[in-house]
Amino acid sequence: MKTDTIGQIILFDGLCNLCSNTVQFIIKRDVKKQFHFASLQSDFGQQLLQKLNLPLSELNSFILYRNGKIYTRSTGALMVAKELGGAWPILSFFMIVPLFIRNGVYKIISNNRYKWFGKKNECWVPTPSLKDRFLS
Repeated sequence: MKTDTIGQIILFDGLCNLCSNTVQFIIKRDVKKQFHFASLQSDFGQQLLQKLNLPLSELNSFILYRNGKIYTRSTGALMVAKELGGAWPILSFFMIVPLFIRNGVYKIISNNRYKWFGKKNECWVPTPSLKDRFLS
């Protein structure tokens, strides 16, 4: 698996409505088109998890893979916000909040995401115009 030339990769839960909507939100604001996406359930996502020595069944985390490093949960999400167009980089200010608090809030949302936002029976399929941004 050659990930060095891809750039920044976001792994997300492809069955989660909140996660799929978040990916669509990022795509609309990623003016530099620097992010690529793969669902955690996809072959590519599972191979990358394995390469990074992360649990293959860990489907409730937002994962940003950039420059050979992984950033998960709130840190990954805030690092993505920092790269978006508009005023979204202001959210990176929350990096000063202690990690245990940020990830505590993240965990509450993550553990309830299906109940609050719903779940798909199958992964969201991007439109043909977005296919090149997805890795599986």
